[in-house]
Amino acid sequence: MGYDHAILESAHTRFFESSCGVGNPFSLGKIRRGAALLDVGCGAGFDLFVASKLVGESGLVCGIDLTEGMVLKARENLNLAGITNFEIKKVDSEIIPYDDHSFDVVISNGVINLSQRKGISFAEMYRVLKPGGRLQFADVVLEKDLPPSLAGSAESWSQ
Repeated sequence: MGYDHAILESAHTRFFESSCGVGNPFSLGKIRRGAALLDVGCGAGFDLFVASKLVGESGLVCGIDLTEGMVLKARENLNLAGITNFEIKKVDSEIIPYDDHSFDVVISNGVINLSQRKGISFAEMYRVLKPGGRLQFADVVLEKDLPPSLAGSAESWSQ
């Protein structure tokens, strides 16, 4: 998906055991050293790992996820990788538990499509961005109506 091969090779295999990304949000714009970055739907933490390499030790990478299992897995994976400039929080909704204008960049990889309240999701991401900040996301987009037999099914997520 266009990730830097050196970063891929340096990542522990545990990052890929639960990875469900659909693209490379980092391909959409440069992440500067020292930046504060939020990953919405951080999963097992692979994109946080990549972001930590890009922002450097003077930067901060934060992640939020809906499940305690993924939050714990991401923390374990980042600790295993020796990453220290991170914070991960469990959330129960689209409401992001950070102050207004906290981040230079918000990323998401295959998660926004899962929200039933996309308007709130985008409003929250915009709220936590600093003025001039960027939203960089990769996601799944439905190009045509699903057949009635697939609508509302788990299989529809991959169509």
